[in-house]
Amino acid sequence: MAIAKIPSWWTTLVKKLLFYHNFFVIFEVIQTEVFSQTDVSKKNMKTEQHIKLGRQTALISFLLGTAIFGLYFFTSSFELLSLGYGFIALAGLINLGVLISILFKASKDKDNRTKLFTACGLMLLNIPVLFFYCWATIILLGTMRITFTNSTPTTLTNINIVGCGGGHIDKLESGESETVWVDITGDCSIGIDYLSSGQKKKESVAGYVTSNMGKKMKHNIGGKNEKQF
Repeated sequence: MAIAKIPSWWTTLVKKLLFYHNFFVIFEVIQTEVFSQTDVSKKNMKTEQHIKLGRQTALISFLLGTAIFGLYFFTSSFELLSLGYGFIALAGLINLGVLISILFKASKDKDNRTKLFTACGLMLLNIPVLFFYCWATIILLGTMRITFTNSTPTTLTNINIVGCGGGHIDKLESGESETVWVDITGDCSIGIDYLSSGQKKKESVAGYVTSNMGKKMKHNIGGKNEKQF
């Protein structure tokens, strides 16, 4: 029995169809891989943006909060105190919004969840810092930080800070200074008595202080002073 011979054009057509089929299959695979990698890249890019935002928010909040507290510590400016209260409220809202955004992203991105949680942890580190600054501010508001300077030509001894929480300085040479932290115990006044060349002398330092009036001030013993309160 004779076997029918397949025409050459048919063989050529089949080869071409197989070639084009394989070409489109390969193209589809490559296209799928490219778009898949693009989606992954976009996903990773968004994740990195969230992580970067969290880190920057934490750092900026820490630096600004520290700057405000530092300036208040050295100046006792009540304007800075008011600024600090406003900053706490504003920074709290911003940090909360960013934190929720990162947590929401972490709930969807399992691959980068650890990195996202790390960014959240970095932001949460500002909470104990905030509590420390608030605690320190309360201490400062309840304390008069007075720098006493001996402006007399003689050595002063047995210097007693009288009133409020009181205090004591053993000796101040001429021109020497020392800072004493005096607790504010309510409505009170602050004065000093001391020995100069064997003579006991008294001076008024602050006529009236009360709770939350703590500040830094200077007092020249035996010299001119600005009237306080």
